[in-house]
Parts: sequence; C-alpha cells; structure tokens
Amino acid sequence: MKPPAPRLPGGALRQFLQTEAAGGYVLMAAAAAAMLVANSPWSKTYAQVLHTDIGPLSLLHWINDGLMALFFLLVGLEIKRELVDGEMSSWSRRLLPGAAAFGGMVVPALVYLAINRDIPANRAGWAIPAATDIAFALGVLALLGSRVPASLKLLLTAIAIIDDLGAIVIIAVFYTASLNLESLGAAVAGCAVLAGLNRLRVQALWPYLVVGGCVWVAVLLSGIHATLAGVIVALAIPMRRTRGAPEDRESPLLKLEHALAPVIAFIVVPIFGFANAGVDVRGLSPMDAVAPVPLGIAAGLLIGKQLGIFGAIAVMVRSGVADMPANALWRHVWGMAVLCGIGFTMSLFIAALAFGEGSAGNNAAKLGILAGSILSALAGWAILAASPPTAAKKAHKA
Repeated sequence: MKPPAPRLPGGALRQFLQTEAAGGYVLMAAAAAAMLVANSPWSKTYAQVLHTDIGPLSLLHWINDGLMALFFLLVGLEIKRELVDGEMSSWSRRLLPGAAAFGGMVVPALVYLAINRDIPANRAGWAIPAATDIAFALGVLALLGSRVPASLKLLLTAIAIIDDLGAIVIIAVFYTASLNLESLGAAVAGCAVLAGLNRLRVQALWPYLVVGGCVWVAVLLSGIHATLAGVIVALAIPMRRTRGAPEDRESPLLKLEHALAPVIAFIVVPIFGFANAGVDVRGLSPMDAVAPVPLGIAAGLLIGKQLGIFGAIAVMVRSGVADMPANALWRHVWGMAVLCGIGFTMSLFIAALAFGEGSAGNNAAKLGILAGSILSALAGWAILAASPPTAAKKAHKA
C-alpha cells in the first residue's frame, strides 16, 4: 500500500508552483521572441542595444549581473525555506531529491566531457547541461494537469532547488577567474554585518537589503560573480518555523519571497531570456548543429539528465533507502526525469561564464541549450501525456 501523498506546506508552495508554471509560459514566449528578433532584419539592432553602455556596465551586463542577482536572491530564499520548514526540512526528506539532483548534475557533465574530450577549449562548458530550469519544467507539468501526481511536482521542485544550489557552488568555485582581495574583504565585512543583523533578530527587511546592495557591489568588484551576493543576502534573512499562528507566517523571509516571486517570474527571468536566448541560426549548416559543443550540451540535457535522475531514484527506491513518490508510477518518474533536461535559464547563465558573452562558443552553447531543452520538453510531455492513470486513480477505481 502506497503512503499518503505528502502535505503541501500551506498556501505558499501552492502559490509558488502556480507562479513558476505561469512564469514558464512567459519565459517560453520571451525565448521565442529572442529567436525571432535574432533571425530578423533587426538582429544587428538587437545586439547593439544589448551592448550599449549604461554607466560602468553594458545593458547585457546589468541584466546578467544586476537583475539576475535578484533571481539568485529568490533562489536562496527558496533553498533556505525548504531546508528550514519545507519538503527538505529533515535528512530523510532530502535523500531522494538530493541523490536525484546529484545524478542529474554528474551524468550530463560526463556526457558533455565524453563528446568534447579531445577539444580542451570546449571543456569549460562541462557544467552547462547540469542545470534544470524549474519554471520551464513546471510550465510543462502544468499543461498536463491532474495526470501528474502532486508528489512528482514537489519532487521536481526539490530536485531543481538542490540543482540550483549545486550550480551556485559550481559558479563560485569553477568560474571565478581572479580575485581582488580588497573588494573581497569588503564583501566579507558586509556578510559579517548581515550575520550580525540576523543574530540580533532584526526583523525589518530594509537593513538586510541596504547592506546586501553594498555586498553586491563588493562582490562585483572582487572578481566573484556578482549574482552570488543574492544568495548570501538570502541566507541572512530571518525565518521562523511555521506553527499555524498568523505571526509565524509573517517571517521576513516569507514576506520577501512572496514579494519577489511574481517580479522574478514575470519580469526578471523573461528579460534575461530575451537578452540571452537570441542566436542567429541563419547560414548554419547541419554540421554546425552537431558540432561538439551543441551536441554535448543537447545530449547532456536530453540523455544525461534522465539517466542520472531516473537511475538515482531507481537505486534509492529499489534498495529501500527511500520511498517511491506517492501515487506515482515508474513511467511518471521517467517523464519527470526527462523534463529535468530543460536547462534554459541557469544553462544560459553558465554558458556566458564558460565561453564569454557574444563569443562563438557561447552562441554554439545557446544552440545546444535550446535544442536540448526543447527536445526534453517535448519528450517529457509525450511520456507523461501517454502515461496510465496514477496509482491513486487505480485504487479509487478498484
């Protein structure tokens, strides 16, 4: 007999899932618009506008280093909420999504490196297919409605959140070229102030945000990617475990998360997608599409992701270490694993760090990301749409 479906922790997670799914549709539209513009007579204007200097940075840098810091702030808030008072608040709950996320990062990277093993310059892109785009993936799941059990949507969310945490570590460790020690020291001092505010139980948000802005500037100047400042600030924002009382649900972290979620989903991420997804495919030959970089990324997303995630879940469940997601069949798990191959937002972000914005390598990476993500979305949707009724429905009929 299957265990009951996991309880959704209040309305916050339901709202989060709905926002992410809806945001996924907007992101899809932004990516499609970027491709249309990049392959139209306005392609040169598109590129020129993105590289227009606004103060010390170009517009593209303001988007990728500034606006995306807000995206990483939200990611950090979600990670902390899930670890403190969510579906990953205990080690037993972290085992299955943790193992799946680990497999879903390692195997795609190995697939990419296997295809690019003889080209040293291409190896910098190994982490590109390791990412999962939660907005896109939940957007596809939303199209399937009740055919997908709620436990699977929660598992996908948990996998993507741990995946984001892994991507943050990868960016900090592997994509930091040089360090400015004075700026790094200022960033550390700012982090100490944030920790002090948390220690003193300061509940107002504005001190954290003001100090966080200073940390962002210091991190930007230090050589570490500036978006990581968003995660640092998020981890300092206070949060209490919910116990049912209204005041418990008004933690500063939850207030900020709920305020940021629609802004990130409907403004920040679509702007990022429009600015980064445009790749001119005019004049490309079939051989360009199967070059090592795009082929390695597409294969990593479409094949590596499902092998890593489905394989890890199968091992954990078959060995008795973790339970099968409630009301889910193996075909549902397979379809979800394939959907995790949608690596759009974070993959584009890592590609720019790996090869440099506007470079031939970055354009090749974009081609692989788009191909792998689209194929994963279509394949995952087809698998889940053709899936038999869930275990719960079968039991009800019986």
